[in-house]
Amino acid sequence: MYTSALRLVCVSLLLCLSQSCYQCFVNVEDSLRLCWGHVLTEYNVRNVDACFEKLDRIFNNNETVIEAGRVGKGYDIQLKEILGAEILPLVEEFDQKLNNDTVYEQRLQTAADNFISAASKLPRVSGCIPPCGFQSAGAVYNCVTCQYDSCEFPLDCPVEEIKVMENSGIRMWCDVPFALPTDIEVIWRFAEEVETQQLDHFKEVTVGADRLYSIPSVTLQHQGTYQCEVYSGQLSLIRVYYYISGFCIGHPYKSKVMLKKHIRLMI
Repeated sequence: MYTSALRLVCVSLLLCLSQSCYQCFVNVEDSLRLCWGHVLTEYNVRNVDACFEKLDRIFNNNETVIEAGRVGKGYDIQLKEILGAEILPLVEEFDQKLNNDTVYEQRLQTAADNFISAASKLPRVSGCIPPCGFQSAGAVYNCVTCQYDSCEFPLDCPVEEIKVMENSGIRMWCDVPFALPTDIEVIWRFAEEVETQQLDHFKEVTVGADRLYSIPSVTLQHQGTYQCEVYSGQLSLIRVYYYISGFCIGHPYKSKVMLKKHIRLMI
């Protein structure tokens, strides 16, 4: 009964510790075995609570450990292997054996230093590319949440304005500044006359894999906002907007169109 009660208290204390790389990858059972024989040298008494506090200080509240764990997508598996290689041998060595707190301090600090050194060599991500879009490839592992942080950009890109000569042809390219998966679906929509990003103003015009939208002969009825939304499965990745305005009528030289980046114009 006493053993069960002590075990429950220890688990509760462990779960209350700050979340970080240690608790992302080391299970509660192993932590209990690791801390079983922690002895306070000053009082010569076994104190598991103090061991958990030591783990919290050396690993969970250590900003250098957290930063070392900020690896690219998929490398959390290597993080677990690196930390396991440091902690699990200590678990086997310390389980059911008494060791002074000074021994724990030295061995755990060495384990943390080794983790930092090895984890820091894992690939980092190239980063998030502003200003818009869901960019999973730019995500980094967060040892505080034990999850990957996605790039926190809005799906909607800023509206880019185009001025074009009436009756000329135009091609708009749904250009995205980051790599897309191979299974994309592209939906082009149009909001007549207005410059807007409000979704309820748009009507669907094409669906498929084509990121190019062409208008052979631009007329006043084409004035408005064009939206290109890219999906992967059911997940929306980005919404790109172009606003066609300012029709020029007259001499041929006026057919020169003011284009911003990502627009391909064919006159």
